[in-house]
Amino acid sequence: MTGRDHSRKGQGASAYRLEKLRRQSLKPGVEGAEGSRGGPHANAVVDCGWGRLVFANTFDDTRALTDILLEEKPQRRDIAFYVQEPHVVLSYAPQDLFLDPSNTYRLYPYNYRRTKRRPRGFHIRRLSTREDAVAVNRIYAERNMVEVDPDFYWTEGDARALSHFVAQDNRTGEIVGTVMGVDHGRAYNDPAGGSSLWCLAVDAQSPHAGIGEQLVRQLAEHFQARGCAFMDLSVMHDNAQAIALYEKLGFERLPYFAIKTKNAINEKLFAGPAFGAKLNPYAMILVNEARRRGISVEVLDAEEGYFRLSHGGRSIICRESLTELTTAIAMSRCANKRVTRRLLGQAGLLVPAQVMAGDAEANAEFLERYEAVVVKPLDGEQGQGVAVDIRSAEEMEKAVAAARKVDERVLIEQFMAGFDLRVIVIDFKVVAAAIRRPPQIQGDGQRTVRDLIRRQSRRRAAATGGESKIPLDKETKRCVADAGLDLDDTLSAGQVLTVRRTANLHAGGTIHDVTDQLHPKLVDAAARGARALDIPVVGLDFIVPDPAGPDYIVIEANERPGLANHEPQPTAERFIDLLFPQSIPSGLQPVRKRSIGHGPAQD
Repeated sequence: MTGRDHSRKGQGASAYRLEKLRRQSLKPGVEGAEGSRGGPHANAVVDCGWGRLVFANTFDDTRALTDILLEEKPQRRDIAFYVQEPHVVLSYAPQDLFLDPSNTYRLYPYNYRRTKRRPRGFHIRRLSTREDAVAVNRIYAERNMVEVDPDFYWTEGDARALSHFVAQDNRTGEIVGTVMGVDHGRAYNDPAGGSSLWCLAVDAQSPHAGIGEQLVRQLAEHFQARGCAFMDLSVMHDNAQAIALYEKLGFERLPYFAIKTKNAINEKLFAGPAFGAKLNPYAMILVNEARRRGISVEVLDAEEGYFRLSHGGRSIICRESLTELTTAIAMSRCANKRVTRRLLGQAGLLVPAQVMAGDAEANAEFLERYEAVVVKPLDGEQGQGVAVDIRSAEEMEKAVAAARKVDERVLIEQFMAGFDLRVIVIDFKVVAAAIRRPPQIQGDGQRTVRDLIRRQSRRRAAATGGESKIPLDKETKRCVADAGLDLDDTLSAGQVLTVRRTANLHAGGTIHDVTDQLHPKLVDAAARGARALDIPVVGLDFIVPDPAGPDYIVIEANERPGLANHEPQPTAERFIDLLFPQSIPSGLQPVRKRSIGHGPAQD
């Protein structure tokens, strides 16, 4: 008996057939593979809503493949997949097309191992309502992906070929992840019986672990149940986190290529690295917008986010969103929280009661008058030294001592319950608004509070380029202790614990866009606040019972707000409009001029 015969006998007929399919599918769509029903449709193209998937393996004419890609519609991202001669395709349109810097991975059924571990805190189901589609677009926008017209799923999408799944939070009902896949057999009668995964996206704000893995598993098992011989995907070559997940699940890398068109959406994939030094996300969002408009960029200090923008004889130095247009007076008004409150109050805005921390007796009198207080350093940022909802004199003195490590001058402020609302004002017009929520963890009945905080902190850091982490400091320990727990206690399955009361992004908070819900009174208050401080770019912090309602108090102002936190709102665009108004594309200038006023700027 030959070695080959012995191998076949040892595998069994089913395993042997899978191996045969694997060998045949190494050239996807090849005629004659088992399961063929007359061969694939020629020049197969599938509309996915965000763009078209062009199956290059069904094209005999490479020039025809190129022509299809050049027909891409505006604001769409077409992808030619399984390109076997990318150099030839690129030779036809080198100015318009580029080789996507992604790798292709494939999962065969015999490499995949199901898991008994079920999703914790969320469940996977099919996308089924228009509300689901809107929520998916929110996640797409957050991840800088192309959005899909919600009507597409029911009016234009090929329901036989396309499968859409979402992950839903069990407690809040929010959609926290999504994935779509294509059944190649149903899409273009693929003889190899393949399928592919696309648009895997997870809400960066979700506290749950394993959402991406569960979505991938759901789609893989869905296609296996249909009898698909494999599932392919394309992933950026440097996305180490995603690649590690795929390899853990049994995916193998294959030598297939993808080609895309050079458009604004794909620009970062073909423009090459911007600088030798790495800027943080708050600087990069502004630098990228400037480069798109032909504005030259010189990095002065990458670590601190300093760069110079130059265009048409005008040169402006920026530190993230802080520029030379912000005067030293305006900056000092924001830095000193007492001055901020006084100026905003004089402008008719509602502000909380406030006092400088003094001796223990005077502090206790203020606490007794207002029942709950906030303690914060007079001059501080990123939530350092801030303690919220202090209700005992003993806790207050500890908080004052901690705040004095940031600044000797400490404020005690009336605590107001409600949502923490950040409003971005650029050129005295509201551009974005978002609710900031304190970091939370959710128990699984196995891990300690400390472990859950560390895991959530790692997820927040990964989602924000290292900008958001939950510190295991005295404030975190205080919040955990207030819930009657210790860091080494095991949190019961499904139990949600708020581990800090401040909602600053740098301390692990999450941010949720509410620009379209903002009440006109809040819009007016934010614009008047920026005028009172005489500052061209500012983030104003409100406490509100409801962003759609008129009630509020303003608690402080930030002269260097993080504009990268407010996507999909056009914060970077409006920032560059302010600095270089002549760089606004001519077709958009009338629209931008109409947005002048107190209302939110519109694209």
